[in-house]
Amino acid sequence: MNARSVGHVRRPIASIAIVAALLFAGCAYSLISGGKINETHASAVETGIQQIRQLSFKTHVPVVLKNPDEVEQMVLDDLKRDYTDDQIDADGKAGSMLGLFPPGMDLKAQTVKLLKSQIAGFYDPHTKQMVLVQGLNDTTVPDRMLEFAVQRDLVNDMLLAHELTHALQDQNYGLQDNLDKLKDNSDEELALKSVAEGDATISGFAYVAGRMDNSIADTLTSHLKDLPETFAAQSKGTPEGLSTPLIFQYSDGVRFVSEAYKRGGWKAVDALYLKPPLSTQQIIDPSLYFDHPIAPIAVSVDGYQSMLKDWSKIDEDTFGELSIQLILQQGYSKNAPQVAVAKRWAGDRMAILKRGPDVAVIWIAAFHDDESANQFEDAYRIMLDRTRANVPHSVERRGNAVLVITGAITNQSATLGPAVWKASTIGKQPSTPIWPPLKIEAAGSEGLASAR
Repeated sequence: MNARSVGHVRRPIASIAIVAALLFAGCAYSLISGGKINETHASAVETGIQQIRQLSFKTHVPVVLKNPDEVEQMVLDDLKRDYTDDQIDADGKAGSMLGLFPPGMDLKAQTVKLLKSQIAGFYDPHTKQMVLVQGLNDTTVPDRMLEFAVQRDLVNDMLLAHELTHALQDQNYGLQDNLDKLKDNSDEELALKSVAEGDATISGFAYVAGRMDNSIADTLTSHLKDLPETFAAQSKGTPEGLSTPLIFQYSDGVRFVSEAYKRGGWKAVDALYLKPPLSTQQIIDPSLYFDHPIAPIAVSVDGYQSMLKDWSKIDEDTFGELSIQLILQQGYSKNAPQVAVAKRWAGDRMAILKRGPDVAVIWIAAFHDDESANQFEDAYRIMLDRTRANVPHSVERRGNAVLVITGAITNQSATLGPAVWKASTIGKQPSTPIWPPLKIEAAGSEGLASAR
């Protein structure tokens, strides 16, 4: 389990360890009988997934049972391992101020609730065990996706094969260590998690189908189009800032990994761990990884320290295209023209500051051209004025970058802004533009030209 992704203004993303329960939540385990693991059956799945995935375990993965209360405690312990309560609280407040989370949302409570409701089993990279959750009731698979390929009594095998694939990723490519290195970059972390979940979902499905080829990848990708609606029905009331990135790992992750597989089989998928995607932008548009790679430009936030001596930086993060898209969708609507500018994201960085109970954020977001930055500046300022009117905020553009200051420090933005602009750094744009310039319509228009 890697519930540590709850940290930062990042959306708590239910870890690479969350089982494909997103797809098949509530299915009972035929692996469990009389409160015990069917070791023979588990061993058969362990052998089979190595053959399908063409990777070998370095050590055996024990399978253990935990009840839901024990799983909840594991989630809490995982949070404590990497983040203090003050950090999680600050991250939640910052996300709410910026429009990612609803005002007043309790990030820790919502995260634990979401994870506890969705976990049916997981691979724990800390204990190196496969954990199955006791007490699940047998229900109907909430989607048509398996009916054409497997019987319902094989769904449990898919779940175990999915999670054992995470163990293969960890043992062969040090996945957990690599995720730990991305502790302060939720966008890049989510990109790597999307690789891991896409790989595990395809592998688990291929295991029960008895083979892996391009048609398996295509079939799974097409059926996962219904996943957001399925999950929404199962998790009513979950803030989109939490649920959307979680679903993204599976739906977009499968699509991205399928692209790699179709280009070079499992060896090409293995190569993703050696040279992983660097942003959700590359997951959303795989051509930006495979055909004409484009890395995020480096952005730093600096110059505020001497002016804010009574404030301390409690966290920092990078949002990326997906989070900006989600913020704009929640501020406008899913298909609003303002949302398209998220596709022109080039890089961003934020500092999350704390003074007593108060939280403030300094955020610089860069775009691929000045016009896109201008469009984001206008759309985001209007959104904050309308949806966060009670939260002080300042939005200012220079060239292709936008500086956002929010919280109690906003009253110093007249002097703080210039200091931050002067000391912060924004990397250079690619020498060859990937997209043509974004055409901006007349001021005040609600329209926005297609960004790609």
